[in-house]
Amino acid sequence: MWSYCIPLHFSSIIIAGALVATPSLAAPRPSVATVAEPQAAAVIPPEVQLQPAPPVVAAVTAHIRAKASGALKTVYAARNFAPLWAQNGAIGPEAYALLAMLSSAELDGLKSSAYKLRDVQKAVNAARRPKANAKAIGKAELALSKALARYAMDLRRLPKQDRSGVIYADPALQPKQPQEETALRVATFAPNFATYISEMQWMSPHYLRLRNLLQQALSQSAPSETLHRIRLNLERTRYLPGPMTHHIVVDAASARLWYYQTGRQQGTMRVVVGKPESPTPMLVGTLQHAIFNPYWNIPVDLVQTNTALKVLAGRTLKSMNMEALSDWTDAAKVLNPAKIDWHAVATGTQELRVRQLPGPFNSMGKVKFLFPNDLGIYLHDTPERELLAKEGRHFSNGCIRLENAAELTFWLLRRSINSARRDPEQVVPLPAQVPVYITYLTVTEGTDGVVLLDDVYHRD
Repeated sequence: MWSYCIPLHFSSIIIAGALVATPSLAAPRPSVATVAEPQAAAVIPPEVQLQPAPPVVAAVTAHIRAKASGALKTVYAARNFAPLWAQNGAIGPEAYALLAMLSSAELDGLKSSAYKLRDVQKAVNAARRPKANAKAIGKAELALSKALARYAMDLRRLPKQDRSGVIYADPALQPKQPQEETALRVATFAPNFATYISEMQWMSPHYLRLRNLLQQALSQSAPSETLHRIRLNLERTRYLPGPMTHHIVVDAASARLWYYQTGRQQGTMRVVVGKPESPTPMLVGTLQHAIFNPYWNIPVDLVQTNTALKVLAGRTLKSMNMEALSDWTDAAKVLNPAKIDWHAVATGTQELRVRQLPGPFNSMGKVKFLFPNDLGIYLHDTPERELLAKEGRHFSNGCIRLENAAELTFWLLRRSINSARRDPEQVVPLPAQVPVYITYLTVTEGTDGVVLLDDVYHRD
């Protein structure tokens, strides 16, 4: 197995094809603030927190059973019509978190009026009164679920024309038009419903981070160019999965990687990504297996412009820990370097396959993680640790070099990176295939507000 990539020297129901974090570039867990929109009603939590008796829950359940229809009826039936927003018999504070989002839907390019915000808030306020009955609580329950499903659908709605530039190497991960039933059902699977709502977990943490930055920039009357950049980046995060999906995100702008599972960020690390002249693409695929002690198959153009010239200058393939092969098949035979016409290779009249052998100096390090794609992009370990210490880490020819391959190995395989035998090219299937989303986010937050990163690939 080989690639042209060149170094330098919950699994749950998914919304739209795919349904947490450290400071600055590491996408923190943000809170949702309220934007005061002229047409939006004020969102004011009541002072009284109800603690109704269990019989109220049964009465609310009965109301939901009687009044739910369409997609709501299907979803609630699957949970025996148990309430979602009033699990203890009273509408919880997560209702006000949703109302805050709906009141600021203009940040998402949507309209608050589309969600009948005043009617939903009126129902919630009635349900939160000290002597609210089961009918009022059930009415608020269904109104909130209807609004949540519609809002989640709209956030995931496909554009008429996709101009994102994303390449979907795995067609199964291509965004699909969301359905109301799916949008609501995912919420019922959340380990913690209050967290699901407050952290907007039907969307990527990166989406919520940029949404909050847009809100902040608008409040500070930021320049139009800044607002444009934030909105452009916000669109790039729209189809990233939420944290309940088992997946990896790589941001080629900040040169950083995150991985998520069961509603939480499980880790993050620095990476090295493509140079401006060989950019890492915006690419989506599915990691399927790891290769321990990998070879590095050197691209033919680099063999011509680098390896062949070194041999002609007196270096040997053995001294460079390399070998030449007869062809690119799995049955290729090792060639005698003395019988190769290195002048023909150097002038480009003869193509030659050369690979670097596994070992401490191999550019792939101890392991690489592959996902099928026509661009030869993959994730791999690296011995060039000094590049990872740099602030700007755009040094590769497209592939992603990992700061902590051992950490990612354990997360993906539940085994140590040092547990493999010494045999070269040991292929190990992943116990669960994991989607990887390579994106490009040039906006982040700093101590004084919005920070615009260098648009190294000129995609903005």
